[in-house]
Amino acid sequence: MDKVLILDFGGQYTQLIARRIRDLNVFSEIVDYDIDVSEIVKKNPKAIILSGGYDSVYGDRSIKPNKEIWNLNIPILGICYGFQVMIQENGGVVENHKESEEYGSTDIFFRDNILFSEIPLSNNCWMSHSDSVVKLPENFAAIASTEKCKVAAACNLNKNFFGVQFHPEVTQTFFGNQLLKNFLVKIAKVNCDWKPSNFKDDAINEIKKIVDNDNVLCAISGGVDSLVAAVLTSKAIGDKLYCVFVDHGLLRKNEASEVAYTLKKLIGKNIFLLDQRQLFLSRLKGITEPEEKRKIIGNTFIDVFEKVSKQLNVPFKFLLQGTIYPDIIESGTKFSKTIKSHHNVGGLPEKLNFKLLEPLKYLFKDEVRQLGLNLNIPYNNVYRQPFPGPGLAVRIIGEITEEKIKILQEADYLFRSFIDKIYENSKEKPWQYFAVLTDSKSVGVVGDNRSYGYTLALRAVDSVDAMSAKWSKIPLDKLEKISSIISNKVSQICRVVYDITNKPPGTIEWE
Repeated sequence: MDKVLILDFGGQYTQLIARRIRDLNVFSEIVDYDIDVSEIVKKNPKAIILSGGYDSVYGDRSIKPNKEIWNLNIPILGICYGFQVMIQENGGVVENHKESEEYGSTDIFFRDNILFSEIPLSNNCWMSHSDSVVKLPENFAAIASTEKCKVAAACNLNKNFFGVQFHPEVTQTFFGNQLLKNFLVKIAKVNCDWKPSNFKDDAINEIKKIVDNDNVLCAISGGVDSLVAAVLTSKAIGDKLYCVFVDHGLLRKNEASEVAYTLKKLIGKNIFLLDQRQLFLSRLKGITEPEEKRKIIGNTFIDVFEKVSKQLNVPFKFLLQGTIYPDIIESGTKFSKTIKSHHNVGGLPEKLNFKLLEPLKYLFKDEVRQLGLNLNIPYNNVYRQPFPGPGLAVRIIGEITEEKIKILQEADYLFRSFIDKIYENSKEKPWQYFAVLTDSKSVGVVGDNRSYGYTLALRAVDSVDAMSAKWSKIPLDKLEKISSIISNKVSQICRVVYDITNKPPGTIEWE
C-alpha cells in the first residue's frame, strides 16, 4: 500500500489535507513536523506534504523539519507555511510585505507545469498569508503568480520539490483535488488503490503482530467506533479479547440494554457489563468546567478497567479503544491547538498500566463506518448515532445531577424519535441529532400558572467525517411540533431553542 506522509506544522487545515488525499484513494498519515528521518524511511512514503502553519518561518518561534528530508529523494509538496519552509531551507528568502498579504478568494495565473495538468491556467484560489517568497533558491522556478504575490507557486523539477502559497485542500480552491492528484499520480507515481476495505486485512495482521500472545481489555461504549474496533480485534485475536461495557450513568435512554444485546450478538464471549453510575456521578459532583469533566471521566474509566483486570485475574497488556482521527486532531497534536480533550486521547492519565491499542486512530468517521460494513456489522449498528465517550456529561452544561440526566435522557429520546419518524427512509435525514440541556432557566407559562424551567437546545448537523459540519435545515413547522412535544412531556423544560452553528466555528458537541 502506497502511503503519503503529512508533516504537521500546526496549520488549521492539516487534517483537510489528509482527508483530500484519502478521497483520492491514497492512504495518508499526519506526523510531527520534526519526525526523525529514520522514522520516515521506516514508513517508506511515496511522497511527503508539508502543511501550513500559524507562524513565520523567520520568527523566534519558527519551526523547521529535519534538514535531512531534502536529501531523501522523495517528492515533496509544500503548502503555505510548508512552501515557505521549503524555500528558506533550500537557500531562498521569505519576508513580510504588507502590500503582498492575501486572504480569501484570489485570482491566480499558472504557467504550464505538470502540477497544473488539466487545470485552467487562469483560475481562482484560497489564500491566507502575510509572508511571501521574495527570492527563490538555486534551481527553483516560479510557476504561478497573483496580482500581489509574484511567487504563488514554485518548483525544483530536478528534485521533484513543489510548493504553493495557496491552500489546495480547502473547497474554496475548486481545482485543489486535481492539483493534489497531479502531484500524487503524475509526479510521485502513487497508486491510488487504498480503500477502507484494504485496511481490514492489514489491520488484522497488524493487531496480531502487536498483541502476539497477550490479552486485550476493550473499553467499549457501544458507539460505532469502539464497536468496530472490538469486532476488528476479535477477528485478529479471538478469545484473547475481553470487552467491558461500563454504564457510567450518562447514557441515552435504554442504551445500556441495547448495547449489551449488540455486544453479545456480535462478539459473544468475554463480555462484561458493569454498573458504575454512582462512582462516576460522585466524582463529577460540583464539576462544571468541560475539560475537567472529560479528564475526570477518562481517569475514572481507567480506574474501573484496572480494577476489572484484577478481578478477572487475567494479565492484560493492552487497552483497546475506538479512538479515531478526529479525536486526535481535536485533542491537539504537537503544534496544533487543543480544541477539546477526548477522554480516550487527552483525558487519559499520564501513568497508565496498559499499552494503548488503537487500530482506528488514522481513520475518519465515514471510513470507520465503511470498515464496519466490511466486517459484516449490521447497517443499523454501523450508522448508529455518534455518541461521545463522556456521554451526556458533555451535553449537560454546568454541574451534572441525576435529575438533569433524567430530564435530558427523556427530551433527547423524544427529539431523536421524532427525527427518525419524519425522516424515515429519507436521504435528507440529518447525519447526527441530539439535545443539550443548558444551565439556563427561564420563566414560562403552563395553563394559567407561572413555570420556571430549563432551556433545552436541539442540535442537528450534516457531515461526512465529523471534521466539518453544517446545521441541518429542519422545516420550521417540524421544529415547532417537537418543541411543543418536549415542553408538554418534560415538565422541567419550558423553553426549546435550535442551534444553527456550523463546524467551524463551533464543534458538533457543545462541550
